[in-house]
Amino acid sequence: MKKYLTTFSMAILSSSVMASIPIYQPIGSSTVLGGYANRQSLITSLANPAAPYLMTNIESFRVGFLGPLSFGYEMGEINNLDDKIDELEAILEKDYSASFNGLSNADLVSLGLTVNSTDEEISAALLQSNAEVAAAINQADGIIAEIGDTAYVKFSGALQAPFMPIIYKTRNRGAFILDASASFVGQVGIISDNISASVSGSDIELGSDTAVYVKRATDYRFGLGYSQVVGRPVSGALILGGRVNIHNIALNKKLSILTDESDDADDGFGDFLLERKSVETGVSLDLGAIWSAPNYQLGASLANVNEPEFDFGELGNCSGLSGSDLTSCNAAVRLSDEGKLELKETYKMKSQLTLDAAVMSTNQNWSLAGSYDVNSVADPIGDKYQWKVISLSYFSDNLLFPGIRVGYRKNHAGSKLSYATVGATLFRRLDFDLAYGLEKFSDGDGGTLPRSLYFSVGYGFAF
Repeated sequence: MKKYLTTFSMAILSSSVMASIPIYQPIGSSTVLGGYANRQSLITSLANPAAPYLMTNIESFRVGFLGPLSFGYEMGEINNLDDKIDELEAILEKDYSASFNGLSNADLVSLGLTVNSTDEEISAALLQSNAEVAAAINQADGIIAEIGDTAYVKFSGALQAPFMPIIYKTRNRGAFILDASASFVGQVGIISDNISASVSGSDIELGSDTAVYVKRATDYRFGLGYSQVVGRPVSGALILGGRVNIHNIALNKKLSILTDESDDADDGFGDFLLERKSVETGVSLDLGAIWSAPNYQLGASLANVNEPEFDFGELGNCSGLSGSDLTSCNAAVRLSDEGKLELKETYKMKSQLTLDAAVMSTNQNWSLAGSYDVNSVADPIGDKYQWKVISLSYFSDNLLFPGIRVGYRKNHAGSKLSYATVGATLFRRLDFDLAYGLEKFSDGDGGTLPRSLYFSVGYGFAF
């Protein structure tokens, strides 16, 4: 167990260097701007299917270049995790055998047993009568339950294909958009199970089906959209748009028992997070509308209108397995019977309505914007998201003067974490954006770290 608890704690405490942005965490300048589409930032054209119309002039192309590439992490409330693991290790590694050296017939009678009692009955009676072992098990169960309830680390990432998105506006004022991206999200957590003890002669062995539980998803997405003005009153224009997304998604999960010292799951931990098994293809549809006026903008978008479904790789098929694989499979079945995990899961891309509004200068160099997700939806891992975003931004027309943006972002569902956001555009092309989590956790050395942090970098062509 020590090896896997150490591996788990190291994965959590080092996640800041190997983590990346969740699928439902926006990338690029949208990290600060939210669902607001600003023509000064091409990546915001992905927030609303109606937005591509705003991004370029008639009969002209606009393309991205490199990125954005985004990184980040999120973790549970795991204050002083190292101390808890050290305490648990001390309990599990202590030698309790001194209390069980030999049993006379009188000892058996005092325990309510006979010479014909089974080894299992004798072990259970011995353990129940030994206050030290019983107290140690109760203490260890409490620590494992606490870790299972609060300790998790989530890391994921997103990357736009080179030169994506590509937008072309036709002579009849319709705008086509072509987009491709890859994204990844993974989460490591603990499924807690009570510790039991068995006696063999004078030896005592503590055991449990407590397990490290890993879920991950990778999505290769290709999108094709169209937007166009459908009405142009004197005060503004109504733009409607739609986008079809083709998803190639791999969903899988893995269980590794903490007390199984023969399991080398930690050696293949990284490989599992990035492998693509149980791949399925599906199509999602997004719709959007924008009312654009010279000094304000209103938008609404509906993602995943058709709500496609994708299946995870199934746990619990133990035929043909042996060794650690069989141990983990049998444990998964038992934990499922206790309602602690699902052997077969389906990820449903549920619809989400997002509203946004902004007041701005005519060229959108200056803007004060906000967006809000009307309902919450779950990502492939099962974590819920419902973002509220407020931002103030300035995009400079001067090559030497940077554009800057600041804001606040809060998830009103799931983790309910909040972020201070900031971004900068250098030389009108190089974008840096950061979302810094406002909730903290103790690193065990007297310092604190944010429970969540996201960073994005990209290089594009100036508008």
